[in-house]
Parts: sequence; structure tokens; C-alpha cells
Amino acid sequence: MTPTKEQIQQARAQQEADIVQCLKTLSNGGLILYPTDTVWGIGCDATNEEAVKKVYRLKQRDDSKALIVLIDSADHLDHYVVSVPDIARELVDVAVKPLTIIYEGAYNMAANVLGDQDSVGIRIPNDEFCHRLCERFGKPIVSTSANVSGQPTAKTFADIDPAIVNGVDYAVNYRRSDTSSRAPSNIILLGRDGTFKIIR
Repeated sequence: MTPTKEQIQQARAQQEADIVQCLKTLSNGGLILYPTDTVWGIGCDATNEEAVKKVYRLKQRDDSKALIVLIDSADHLDHYVVSVPDIARELVDVAVKPLTIIYEGAYNMAANVLGDQDSVGIRIPNDEFCHRLCERFGKPIVSTSANVSGQPTAKTFADIDPAIVNGVDYAVNYRRSDTSSRAPSNIILLGRDGTFKIIR
């Protein structure tokens, strides 16, 4: 069924209200629970080491495991990766499904976001809500699945453990009623020389 003009306006108003609250929370070092281009995610300012620690604590996850971050545009990859292989932008452009690329030599992010060889997984979301949030925040945002480590990934908001919902500083209202099942992104490890390996 096609949404009415009023329903579209209400959804946009809800989206805007959520973005404003998310921006306040992220700027204050808090955690958000938000719908991404894949599954629901726990997010924080990826440049704030203390905020990132809160994510690991909430997920009960070892902080030796790197986190995925979202940015708004491939044009900003150079702000966070020392040397971006030429093929990176091509991979982003041709991707049909959400794609996370793991780059080596990341910088301008909290140390506890990064993995081995200062690597980091970066995704450029195609989703309108995520894109607008990343664009307006102006910094990378952590995006890790909204579940306790070792537990199944929640496919919808209703599947998220109440401990996660209650453990964040702000849970987005937009898209809570969406029951369509979404899958995690594909993941590619991209070497500095442009060679790549499919991880997922």
C-alpha cells in the first residue's frame, strides 16, 4: 500500500526528531540504538574512546575486536584512511548490497575502534536515515549489531534484548515497526596494494 502524503510527512518529522536527539547524544559521548542500512545497531562517536568503551561494555564484548563505522561519503575516506586504494571507490560504487570494507592504516578515530595493523571496517550507508545522520554529525559513527556478544543478531527492533534497549542513552523511534528482515553487510578486506579478500 502506498503511504499517504500525511504518513510521509509524519515519517519525515519522526526521522528529523530522532536525528536531532541522536546528534545530541553522540556529541555528549552517549550511545544510540538506531536502524541502519542493515540490522539495528548500537552507535557512538567513533572518535571518542570513552564512548567506544561503553559499547564494548554493553555488548559484553572483548575490546580486542574491531568495530565497524559508518561515514556519509566515499569522498571522506581520506580523512580516516592513510592510503585509500583506487579500487575502494569502485567497489563502493558497484555494490548492490550494503558493503563494509576493511582498510589498513586507519587514523582520526579512537584507538579502541581499530583492529590489527590499525585496520577498520567502514561502510557508506545507502539508507536515508543513516546517511543524513552521518552527514550531519560530520564524524564516523560506530555501527555494531544490537545484541550481547555471542547472542543471535536481532533482525527487527522487537527482537532486541531489553538490556540493550535500556542500556543506551537514546533509542530511535523511526522504523521500530518495520518487520522486514534485514541481513548484515557483506565484508571485504582490502589491502593497501588493492588486493582484496571476501570475509562475508
